[in-house]
Amino acid sequence: MDEDKMNKKLYKKELARLQTELVKLQEWVKQEGLKVVVIFEGRDAAGKGGVIKRITEKLNPRVCRIAALPTPTEKEKTQWYFQRYVAHLPSAGEIVLFDRSWYNRAGVERVMNFCTEEQYTEFLRSCPEFEHMLQRSGIILIKYWFSVSDQEQEKRFLERIHTPIKRWKFSPMDLESRQRWAEYSQAKDQMFAHTDTEHCPWWVVPSDSKKQARLNCISHLLNQIDYQDIHYPDILLPELKKTGYDRAPIEAQTLVPQTY
Repeated sequence: MDEDKMNKKLYKKELARLQTELVKLQEWVKQEGLKVVVIFEGRDAAGKGGVIKRITEKLNPRVCRIAALPTPTEKEKTQWYFQRYVAHLPSAGEIVLFDRSWYNRAGVERVMNFCTEEQYTEFLRSCPEFEHMLQRSGIILIKYWFSVSDQEQEKRFLERIHTPIKRWKFSPMDLESRQRWAEYSQAKDQMFAHTDTEHCPWWVVPSDSKKQARLNCISHLLNQIDYQDIHYPDILLPELKKTGYDRAPIEAQTLVPQTY
């Protein structure tokens, strides 16, 4: 289904329903002390950021946070590869959404020759062991790959280039990703061959339609954790107490100009 053909009213209704369920999930994770990691990977402009935004939109940032790591520093380049990612893993009662992750090594670093052949081979060997270790420690690990066609990616890139509020999203690496489409495809297939495991599979999200991708991904995420409704106690707001204190007049304060 083309994105424009999905009924906007239906999309908003379903998104609101799913976001309500996400709040329930958040409260369950907090109450039960669960540790949840969700990885979002895929080609540039595949829609990862849009899904992450809709997931976090109504949630408490102290419970559900985003880990979007920048380029590693010179010091980090000398560390164990997974070390800087480990620092962002959740404690009990937390959800961490990785907007790209340790899979950079199997993607951009591999295609752009930012790592050696030995480093790449070691990653493919050690990554499944690392993820299994995380799961044995009690972390719920979920991995999503957002799949977009070359035609749709081109459309989104052009939109980024020609829309002022989206121009910041376009980077020189986006040009490289277009020029190296086949190399990225091969890198993704090799990555899946080694890391799409029984205990930690990749879930592929077709994302040519952003609306469908968002709803499908959130719906699937909710089904991965057996959460329950949290029943809040009844709350009665107290009456304001009159103390006899006279507040300073509002005219004595410096107000923001009422432009609107």
